[in-house]
Amino acid sequence: MQTVIIVIHLMIVTTLIGAVLLQRSEGGGLGIGGGGGFMTNRGTSNLLSRTTAFLAIGFFLTSLLLSWLAGLDRKPSSIINTTQPGSPTVPLGGGTGGGLLDSLKKQEPSAPAAPAAPAAPSGPQAPRSQ
Repeated sequence: MQTVIIVIHLMIVTTLIGAVLLQRSEGGGLGIGGGGGFMTNRGTSNLLSRTTAFLAIGFFLTSLLLSWLAGLDRKPSSIINTTQPGSPTVPLGGGTGGGLLDSLKKQEPSAPAAPAAPAAPSGPQAPRSQ
Protein backbone atom coordinates (compact mmCIF):
# COMPACT_ATOMS: atom_id res chain seq x y z
CA MET A 1 0.00 0.00 0.00
CA GLN A 2 2.73 2.42 1.01
CA THR A 3 4.81 1.62 -2.09
CA VAL A 4 1.88 2.42 -4.39
CA ILE A 5 1.33 5.78 -2.69
CA ILE A 6 5.05 6.57 -2.89
CA VAL A 7 5.05 5.86 -6.65
CA ILE A 8 1.96 8.06 -7.14
CA HIS A 9 3.60 10.75 -5.00
CA LEU A 10 6.77 10.69 -7.13
CA MET A 11 4.75 10.89 -10.36
CA ILE A 12 2.88 13.92 -8.99
CA VAL A 13 6.17 15.54 -7.94
CA THR A 14 7.81 15.14 -11.35
CA THR A 15 4.69 16.39 -13.16
CA LEU A 16 4.44 19.35 -10.76
CA ILE A 17 8.06 20.29 -11.43
CA GLY A 18 7.43 20.14 -15.18
CA ALA A 19 4.27 22.24 -14.93
CA VAL A 20 6.04 24.90 -12.88
CA LEU A 21 8.96 25.05 -15.32
CA LEU A 22 6.63 25.42 -18.30
CA GLN A 23 4.85 28.45 -16.86
CA ARG A 24 5.72 31.83 -18.28
CA SER A 25 7.79 33.91 -15.89
CA GLU A 26 8.28 37.65 -15.83
CA GLY A 27 11.43 37.46 -17.93
CA GLY A 28 10.41 34.63 -20.22
CA GLY A 29 12.69 32.05 -18.57
CA LEU A 30 11.82 28.48 -19.45
CA GLY A 31 8.23 29.40 -20.27
CA ILE A 32 6.44 28.58 -23.47
CA GLY A 33 7.49 31.24 -25.94
CA GLY A 34 6.20 32.42 -29.27
CA GLY A 35 2.72 33.30 -30.43
CA GLY A 36 2.03 30.17 -32.47
CA GLY A 37 0.61 26.93 -31.24
CA PHE A 38 -2.72 25.33 -30.59
CA MET A 39 -3.55 27.53 -27.57
CA THR A 40 -3.34 31.23 -26.93
CA ASN A 41 -1.06 32.63 -24.23
CA ARG A 42 -4.01 33.24 -21.93
CA GLY A 43 -5.34 29.72 -22.45
CA THR A 44 -1.93 28.19 -21.81
CA SER A 45 -1.41 30.13 -18.60
CA ASN A 46 -4.89 29.22 -17.33
CA LEU A 47 -4.33 25.53 -18.10
CA LEU A 48 -0.89 25.48 -16.47
CA SER A 49 -2.14 27.40 -13.42
CA ARG A 50 -5.02 25.00 -12.87
CA THR A 51 -2.80 21.98 -13.49
CA THR A 52 -0.28 23.30 -10.97
CA ALA A 53 -3.04 23.86 -8.40
CA PHE A 54 -4.44 20.35 -8.78
CA LEU A 55 -0.98 18.80 -8.66
CA ALA A 56 -0.15 20.82 -5.54
CA ILE A 57 -3.33 19.56 -3.84
CA GLY A 58 -2.40 16.00 -4.81
CA PHE A 59 1.13 16.52 -3.49
CA PHE A 60 -0.10 17.72 -0.10
CA LEU A 61 -2.68 14.93 0.18
CA THR A 62 -0.19 12.18 -0.65
CA SER A 63 2.35 13.74 1.73
CA LEU A 64 -0.19 13.75 4.57
CA LEU A 65 -1.27 10.19 3.76
CA LEU A 66 2.34 8.95 3.73
CA SER A 67 3.11 10.63 7.05
CA TRP A 68 -0.06 9.17 8.58
CA LEU A 69 0.85 5.68 7.33
CA ALA A 70 4.37 6.03 8.72
CA GLY A 71 2.94 7.01 12.10
CA LEU A 72 0.80 3.87 12.31
CA ASP A 73 3.84 1.61 12.74
CA ARG A 74 5.38 3.77 15.45
CA LYS A 75 4.93 2.61 19.03
CA PRO A 76 4.76 5.24 21.76
CA SER A 77 7.83 5.24 23.94
CA SER A 78 8.78 7.14 27.03
CA ILE A 79 12.14 8.32 28.25
CA ILE A 80 10.88 8.14 31.83
CA ASN A 81 11.23 4.81 33.59
CA THR A 82 7.63 3.74 34.16
CA THR A 83 7.81 1.04 36.82
CA GLN A 84 4.97 0.25 39.14
CA PRO A 85 5.26 1.61 42.68
CA GLY A 86 6.61 -1.02 45.06
CA SER A 87 8.19 -3.16 42.33
CA PRO A 88 11.92 -3.85 42.72
CA THR A 89 14.19 -2.14 40.22
CA VAL A 90 17.63 -3.34 39.17
CA PRO A 91 20.16 -0.53 38.66
CA LEU A 92 22.25 -0.31 35.49
CA GLY A 93 25.45 -1.09 37.35
CA GLY A 94 24.50 -4.75 37.70
CA GLY A 95 22.89 -4.56 41.13
CA THR A 96 25.84 -3.00 42.95
CA GLY A 97 23.86 0.08 43.88
CA GLY A 98 25.83 2.42 41.64
CA GLY A 99 25.10 3.88 38.28
CA LEU A 100 27.10 3.86 35.10
CA LEU A 101 29.35 6.71 36.21
CA ASP A 102 30.14 4.94 39.49
CA SER A 103 31.16 1.79 37.65
CA LEU A 104 33.41 3.82 35.33
CA LYS A 105 35.09 5.53 38.31
CA LYS A 106 35.85 2.13 39.89
CA GLN A 107 37.72 0.92 36.82
CA GLU A 108 41.46 1.44 36.91
CA PRO A 109 42.86 3.62 34.12
CA SER A 110 44.83 1.61 31.60
CA ALA A 111 47.02 4.54 30.52
CA PRO A 112 49.04 6.84 32.78
CA ALA A 113 47.33 10.07 33.69
CA ALA A 114 48.16 13.18 31.70
CA PRO A 115 50.25 15.86 33.43
CA ALA A 116 48.26 18.56 35.14
CA ALA A 117 47.75 21.84 33.36
CA PRO A 118 49.61 24.90 34.69
CA ALA A 119 47.73 27.04 37.18
CA ALA A 120 45.81 29.99 35.84
CA PRO A 121 47.24 33.44 36.63
CA SER A 122 45.55 35.32 39.46
CA GLY A 123 45.34 38.63 37.61
CA PRO A 124 45.96 40.26 34.26
CA GLN A 125 49.35 39.51 32.77
CA ALA A 126 51.38 41.25 30.10
CA PRO A 127 51.84 39.21 26.92
CA ARG A 128 55.20 37.46 26.61
CA SER A 129 56.94 36.42 23.44
CA GLN A 130 57.78 32.74 23.20
